[in-house]
Amino acid sequence: MSGTSALAAPRQDAAPRRASWSQSPYALPLHALRIAARCALPLILCFSLGRVVRWGLLLLAATLSHGSWYQARLVVVVFLFTLVVMTSLATTVLMLYVIRDALMETRARRETDEAKESVLGALNRTALVFSGIYMTWGFVQQDVRDFMDLDLFRQPDKIWVDAGQGIDSGVMGGLINLDARVSLVTMFVAYLVKTFFGRRHEAGSGRFSGIMATFGELAFGFYGLNAVAAVVGARSDWIGSRAAVAGWHDLTARAGEAIPGWNAFWSDVWPYVIDALAVPLAWLTVGILVYGAYADDTRTTIRGTRLERAADQIERSHALTRRALTKLSAGWTDRWVPLLNSLRLTVRGGAPLFGLFALCYVGLHVGGDYLGRAGRYLTASDKPYLWFVTDVPVDFVADLVVTVITMCLVAATFDLAATKARRGR
Repeated sequence: MSGTSALAAPRQDAAPRRASWSQSPYALPLHALRIAARCALPLILCFSLGRVVRWGLLLLAATLSHGSWYQARLVVVVFLFTLVVMTSLATTVLMLYVIRDALMETRARRETDEAKESVLGALNRTALVFSGIYMTWGFVQQDVRDFMDLDLFRQPDKIWVDAGQGIDSGVMGGLINLDARVSLVTMFVAYLVKTFFGRRHEAGSGRFSGIMATFGELAFGFYGLNAVAAVVGARSDWIGSRAAVAGWHDLTARAGEAIPGWNAFWSDVWPYVIDALAVPLAWLTVGILVYGAYADDTRTTIRGTRLERAADQIERSHALTRRALTKLSAGWTDRWVPLLNSLRLTVRGGAPLFGLFALCYVGLHVGGDYLGRAGRYLTASDKPYLWFVTDVPVDFVADLVVTVITMCLVAATFDLAATKARRGR
């Protein structure tokens, strides 16, 4: 009997060991693939629907960017481009939302009778911070490039014919040719929209207040960038100034003159640090926002730290000083505070978890590049201009695979970190 019980003991401990391994940070790739296998169909449908709507809006914007009543057309073009960015945001939120039921953290919340949140609730809560990350870290640049490429491919010869006649064809210029006065008027209207719905969102009223405030914020930024670019004559840098790295150009230029090796670091090392660490952390922040791990305010991020005591002192300071500090720190807050909160949650999950997440993220995107190259190699042909037809489905499939697995990787990382934090509590 003693021998039998000794043999039975390991079988009784097998289930806890399996549970412990499933919650290990080293199980992240397997956990992500498990989520992808379970949620593959809804993820593919969400991605496909989002891409169809996005490309439809881009095509409509590119078509409307030429013709009579040019400035009125460009107002509509920028409006449609704002909808393009909103579509990208909504697609990402929807893809993360459909994964919720496959997460251990969600099942744990269900056991505590937590109410199930709708996708509109998740989008309304996360849209403002999500749009700040999307704009600040330069993700919107891909939308700009797609619009310009689509506009060029619609009329590939017009830009050269009109240039030979000394005429501005307006090709690829639908987002930057808006007149300064028109830009100022539309910017003012967008400001009223974002202010009105932003205050309603802060007060917690209105089902769509966060979404409308985000739309007003994006429209205000796009119309405002047109106005600033028209005034200073810097239309070619229409969107580049919004990238996270661009804000440091002046500082790094001055430091490069005084610190040996500084220019080499910023040109050869820092871009890889951004791509390998900051960008994955930004996407992880998006996942944390969608899953509601914390409120979308700064105080929740700094709770329990010395910064919270400093914030209390600022709250008691003079109103004018407080507004000045808010203005000065606005860009830093939009850019880094959400990422710092994500880093805090991930650190609680363990350094191996974030390291493995960043490694998988980089490897996935490198593999996606090779997948696109393989697709072009397999569809290559001697027939001229066949790549016009084959490149679109190849790029779609490559983007589909990379985006779906990336969303599953983000969800799996959040799940493991949140599960470990819950066990710790």
